[in-house]
Amino acid sequence: MHLRKGFTYINEKVWSRFSLFAKMNSLIIVLFVPIIIVYTYSNDVTFKVVSQELQESNTKQLKFLSSQIDSRINQMMDFSLIFSKDPNVQKFNGLNIWEDRYDRMQTRYVLQEKIALQAGVTDIWPTQYAVYSQQNKDVISNYTSQIPDYDEEYLDRNISGKWTYGNGRTPSTEGLKSFYWFFTDSLSQPGMLTGSNLVIEASFSYKNIQNMLDSYKAGGQGDPFFYHKGEAPILNRSADLKLSGELIRFLDKHSSGTQAQHVVKLNGENYLVSTVKSSYLDWQLVDVVPLDQILGPISVSRNLFYVSMVLLFVVGISASILLYRNVQRPIMKLIRALRRVQRGDYSVRLQADNRNEFSFLFHRFNDMSRQIQDLIENVFNEKIRAREATLKQLQAQINPHFLYNCLGYIINMAQLKDEEAVVSMAYNLSAYYRYTTRMEKETASLGDEVKLLVNYLDIQKLRNGRIEYHIDIPADMLAESVPRLMLQPIVENSVIHGVSKSYSSGEIRITGERSGGFCKVYIDDDGPGLTPEQEIALTGKMQEPLQEEMGCGLWNTNQRVIHQFGSRSRLHFSKSPLGGLRTAIVWEIPADETLLHYSHLQGGHTLANDHS
Repeated sequence: MHLRKGFTYINEKVWSRFSLFAKMNSLIIVLFVPIIIVYTYSNDVTFKVVSQELQESNTKQLKFLSSQIDSRINQMMDFSLIFSKDPNVQKFNGLNIWEDRYDRMQTRYVLQEKIALQAGVTDIWPTQYAVYSQQNKDVISNYTSQIPDYDEEYLDRNISGKWTYGNGRTPSTEGLKSFYWFFTDSLSQPGMLTGSNLVIEASFSYKNIQNMLDSYKAGGQGDPFFYHKGEAPILNRSADLKLSGELIRFLDKHSSGTQAQHVVKLNGENYLVSTVKSSYLDWQLVDVVPLDQILGPISVSRNLFYVSMVLLFVVGISASILLYRNVQRPIMKLIRALRRVQRGDYSVRLQADNRNEFSFLFHRFNDMSRQIQDLIENVFNEKIRAREATLKQLQAQINPHFLYNCLGYIINMAQLKDEEAVVSMAYNLSAYYRYTTRMEKETASLGDEVKLLVNYLDIQKLRNGRIEYHIDIPADMLAESVPRLMLQPIVENSVIHGVSKSYSSGEIRITGERSGGFCKVYIDDDGPGLTPEQEIALTGKMQEPLQEEMGCGLWNTNQRVIHQFGSRSRLHFSKSPLGGLRTAIVWEIPADETLLHYSHLQGGHTLANDHS
């Protein structure tokens, strides 16, 4: 129980020491956590909205660029179709209808003018056209570098009905790749050379795509290029070759449909990759946007806020620590001093570290403690003297009571001429008075008290042959310091009022134990005992002043135990396991003795005396 109280006190001490500090820090945390949570949620929403808007905007721009490319390709295809119906084209493709040489030259000139006019509509998208007449094996075109000759094998190899990408007539020449589309007037199947008389070739260089990519890049933050798996990509003229190479390797592994978006980590940075497929060329228009650069300001703002929160938190904790050191710690110092005064330590003094309001309180506390200590010492010394007088008076009341009973027994034995009993009684009386007349100490060890009981019970056994006694007290209790003649009146009460009142009884058992911070000695007899009402009445009399009709043995012993060990120590009465009355002497063990007991007494022997 003492140990449990000690732990409870320590827990209360720790909690009281840090309660104000913990409350202040908890308040700081309660203030900061909602702000951080709300800001984090708001920042996440902003980040998601901006990211979504960026993706949608990038997709729209890329679609617009793709639609521009498709629109120009569609114009070229429409022109090829319409141009094939031109009368001059039909005249050029006719057989043996030339009126003269001049008329033929005039027809070629008109067609070249129309082709040149269509090809030079815009500088950003130059185109090339060629008209092939299968009947005349002739070609009209606006090729500037080389005027093509009629090559039916070339036509047969490239006519597919779709746009193709390649080097044209010079496959071995690098860097001159273009997109080609051939229109035929075949009646059997479009896109087939067989059955056709006229073929119109429309083509544009990859530089047209580059021009469009450059214009697109100038108006945004991306790095666009034209991609088709298995072909060299068409990059804008200021493209990042390393980044584009890594992105192309990514696209080679991840096929996409008509439209797709990916967030790819390249070179340690996140990029938004958007792809839109061209309707005519079967190529993908790809744009890569550095997300970290665009969304970087949001991240920087978020990190700046978190740093500010950390700094504010540190300032708040520092202020809390400063308040703890200058306010709470002096208060706790004063509380600890007051608790020591509460426990009876009036010698405590407080030292003021700083000259502030608490230094005044510490000085006043020291004055109060000093005055109380002087007053308590005077009162305590007077109380000790009164207590010693009371103990001597109580012990003096017990000694004659026992002497009267023993002398009465000797007289009876002498009258009965029982010399052996008289000698035994005289021997035990001499041992008893040798013990009781040593008044240099008011207390004795429990072991000495047990020896005195042996003398007393041997005397009673001489008087009453039915008496049997058993003493079983642990060895670690025998060194306990107790008031002199504490056990003898209780045993005498068991002999006179228990064993002697019944011819069938005669057993007295004395046992001891330690438990719950108390020492307990039980005196049991097998006499008639007391009713529950009598037990309650007897317990009540122990708390009342001594009366003339009341026996002084039990009352005196109870008062001496209370005086010696405190108010939690006293006599208890209950029914004995032997059938008679059990009288328990319970006294509280001091805290230092409890710790010594648990530290050093791990085992021991038991004093056991059995006499029949």
